[in-house]
Amino acid sequence: MKHPTSRQLHAYWDQLRGERAAPERSEIEPGEIRNLLADSFILETDPARRTSAVRLAGTRLCALFGRELRGSTFLDLWGGSHGFGDPWRLVEPVACDTAGVVAGLTGFTARDESLDLELLLLPLRHRGKTQSRILGSLSPHCIPNWLGSRPLQRIEAVSLRVLETPAPKRPAIRTFVDSLPQPANDARPVRFGHLLVHEGGRSGA
Repeated sequence: MKHPTSRQLHAYWDQLRGERAAPERSEIEPGEIRNLLADSFILETDPARRTSAVRLAGTRLCALFGRELRGSTFLDLWGGSHGFGDPWRLVEPVACDTAGVVAGLTGFTARDESLDLELLLLPLRHRGKTQSRILGSLSPHCIPNWLGSRPLQRIEAVSLRVLETPAPKRPAIRTFVDSLPQPANDARPVRFGHLLVHEGGRSGA
């Protein structure tokens, strides 16, 4: 992740999730990420239909495309030009594998002016499911002077990376031998069949 918005949003998401695969949608507190909201959005996904709809979108993100994005589909943002593949490729690892995704995009205006962007997609749990909501950000690497007057007409993906998320920690499992009381200053017993043999020749069944 190169963009500060991506790094900060990922850090916030990671803090919320703790040892879980993903945090709950209801845990997102807008006030805690107020400086990231302009570039952020939430998608509602339907893996069975391979579709995603924009539920919320930040003001700068809407300004990039010159329209209110809420209610539009993720596919609408691409304007029919998908770059190296189907845009669902970006959403699928998040919705189906509970993995984060970061992608490099290029946006184009009607005059063929280009803008480099970074896309971040992170899974959210919603009503017990991890396939129905995605938290994301789409951040320009620079603010062009035409922002707000000449919107992006299409975007293309130029790179894609699935983020490796550490597996949730699991408590250590104590074995039956570990649970037995140990004599003071005695070595751990060694099991032979149904016997526990202690150093010094003592044994127990």
